Amino acid sequence: MGANALGRAVFAPLFETAARMPNLARFIFLDPAAQAFYLDWETLAGDVVALLRAEAGRDPYDKALTDLIGELSTRSEAFRTWWAAHDVRLHRSGVKRLHHPTVGDLTLAYESLELVTDAGLRLNAYTAEPASPAEEALNLLANWTASPHERATSRPAE
Repeated sequence: MGANALGRAVFAPLFETAARMPNLARFIFLDPAAQAFYLDWETLAGDVVALLRAEAGRDPYDKALTDLIGELSTRSEAFRTWWAAHDVRLHRSGVKRLHHPTVGDLTLAYESLELVTDAGLRLNAYTAEPASPAEEALNLLANWTASPHERATSRPAE
């Protein structure tokens, strides 16, 4: 999972608690911080299982995916229950509600785009409603993560 500086700041709990490369499914099902971070945890957890089920259908011999599903199945009762339902669906757009540990609650719309030249890769873009508290929070996080040069060049001319 890759992210730009703002993405890492927004999803800080996912990146901070990962002992290895961050993995959304591991975070959702194995890290207690996920339920505090994702305000709609149950919906998101079901969506993640359905997405994993779709990926497993595309490539049933993907060892890394098979290993992940085995790990989640043995360590999470919630995952095991949802996996057994055999729900398959893709999520290309929607809204995520987060409780960020520094800036509070965020409501972000998202679009998920498949990169056709790189099979299996997706680009997720998140946006906040203009002039909303979420946009103010994103601007604050963006300012914190910007380099000194970026902050200096982004100031309005006086």
